[in-house]
Amino acid sequence: MEVTITQTEQSMTAKLVGRLDTPSSQEVSQKLEPLMENADKELILDCTEMSYISSSGLRILLTLRKQAAAKGGKVVILNINDEIRQVFMMTGFLNLFEIKNA
Repeated sequence: MEVTITQTEQSMTAKLVGRLDTPSSQEVSQKLEPLMENADKELILDCTEMSYISSSGLRILLTLRKQAAAKGGKVVILNINDEIRQVFMMTGFLNLFEIKNA
């Protein structure tokens, strides 16, 4: 999975490309460390090109949300596909995150 991070004064955006599954989760977690460190900002996860998420990927998102909540930031998820939306619906993640479609 590819992760590209961009930063502005108020936010950080991580563009996620590919499958966020168990084999890639440790690497993705490390790549998202800058977001964890800046969890007082608005953290944007651009999922336009993310094709799949596993329970390991959901755990990463939940950890990021907890960090943001503790530091006064927030997590916004952009452009999830229908399959990922279904996973979010079944797991209750639709209620935990602000989800937007651009």
